[in-house]
Amino acid sequence: AETFAFQAEISQLMSLIINTFYSNKDVFLRELISNSSDALDKIRYESLTEPAKLESNNELAISIVANKEEKSLTITDSGIGMTKADLVNNLGTIAKSGTKAFM
Repeated sequence: AETFAFQAEISQLMSLIINTFYSNKDVFLRELISNSSDALDKIRYESLTEPAKLESNNELAISIVANKEEKSLTITDSGIGMTKADLVNNLGTIAKSGTKAFM
């Protein structure tokens, strides 16, 4: 029997995977909420060594607001956003826990 190696262009494969996952509205919404949760975990973790990070807003929360007229959802959180380095490392990455990465 002859064996052949599977070949694929990674960028095309990633595009296919991303479009498949994120065209499903439920999966996309879950991912956005997961990102907010990671932001809360990040500020909670950093506040262990830098308590001042929670002084201005010690209520950790995720808010989801529906606007029927605009047919939109607005998701906000009180966590820490991504740095430029975070964006470079995580942009285009699927199913990677931001919480796991900074712990």
